[in-house]
Amino acid sequence: MNQLWLDFKQRPLWRKALNIVSALFALAGLAIIGAWGVYQLGLTNDRGAADSNHRSILSVAELESLQGAKLTQERIDEQWALQYGRLAALARYYPENARLILAAAQRSADPLVVDRMVAAARIYMDQEPALDTLADRIEQLLAQAPQRQRRNVIPWMDNPEWAVLKQAILRDSALINRAAQLTGVEPRLIVGCLIGEQVRLFHTDRERLKQYLGPVRTLGVQSQFSYGVNGIKERTAIAVEQHLADPRSEFYMGRHFEHLLDYPGGVDQTQERYHRLVDYGNHLYSYLYTGCILHQTMLQWRRAGYDISDRPDILFTLFNVGFRQSQPKPNPVAGGSRITIDGRQYTFGAIGFDFYYSGELADAFPYRHQRFSQPGHPLTAADVVRIQQSVTDCRRPGYHHEYRRDTAASAANRYAEPPDPFGIDHSRVKPQ
Repeated sequence: MNQLWLDFKQRPLWRKALNIVSALFALAGLAIIGAWGVYQLGLTNDRGAADSNHRSILSVAELESLQGAKLTQERIDEQWALQYGRLAALARYYPENARLILAAAQRSADPLVVDRMVAAARIYMDQEPALDTLADRIEQLLAQAPQRQRRNVIPWMDNPEWAVLKQAILRDSALINRAAQLTGVEPRLIVGCLIGEQVRLFHTDRERLKQYLGPVRTLGVQSQFSYGVNGIKERTAIAVEQHLADPRSEFYMGRHFEHLLDYPGGVDQTQERYHRLVDYGNHLYSYLYTGCILHQTMLQWRRAGYDISDRPDILFTLFNVGFRQSQPKPNPVAGGSRITIDGRQYTFGAIGFDFYYSGELADAFPYRHQRFSQPGHPLTAADVVRIQQSVTDCRRPGYHHEYRRDTAASAANRYAEPPDPFGIDHSRVKPQ
């Protein structure tokens, strides 16, 4: 060994470097061959092990499922109540997990999926006797409360007409969302006005209208004293158009909206206005005028120092009573036209309010943080022409041929929600 070392020291530098590199390559080759041999012999295989929680995991898989089971709606409702109770208990200790489980469960047709998800989470809870106690107490309380037979807490929504009306509204969802985008109004507010008017119309002239609303699942269009699906009076429609064009008006919406309701040159505006609103094939203009009324009224009150943008009940009431009765003041009260349904009296504003906060149709018309906004740019001349060309036919169609389907209803328009653009002194504005 010493002799080898002496021979190595006496070699020239270049040869020493070559010898070192050769030795490193030889070692690398031996390492590769050794690793290949270990792999071929199976010495690196992980034999696996039974998870320490395997019994808990198995119990989750064995939990009963309601998927495909033939249960009454009452039984399913009872199961959902139990799941929500268990989630309420879990939320006191692990709120993030409860939130995630709730969000997932709401997309499932099987209420007992919550049981499995909670049981899976419990694997990582060593001992939570307090959580168990709370969950048991909630379940006992629920067992003591009788199951109500009425499906909906809001009486007028418990009628079969409401299910019919919802389908008609959904078929117009693309038009409603388009109008909301163009007028800078939350779509749900436009729908609240539509529902108030349709419910009022149906229950005021029930026998005549149910032959249209019931069989064909569509919206009633008015063509005499008030026009369209939202019952807009001619003087109100004229006022909306004037407010759009007058920067001095307390109802002025801004230059972005000035040409929204412009008329083509050379037309009879009175006749064209009627055609726009009493249109059996396309209700876009009904929703455009509705959005403008809501936006203009909100701005009138905000400029007077009162913010009603967070008061849908007041907005619906003012839509119903009209511009003449819109007098900004503190502590406004919801009301409007009285509507009697199954012997119980409601007001227009209250019906819109009931819908707005009911959660109904929230997938198509979700709640937005900002109810009023402004488009990113003014309408172009081409935009205005496209809106004008949306008018189809104001003649009443034959029975069973009332309305064409809105095949684009699922393609709801989404729009950004920029900051309030109207230059109002918000220090003077008081939430109502």
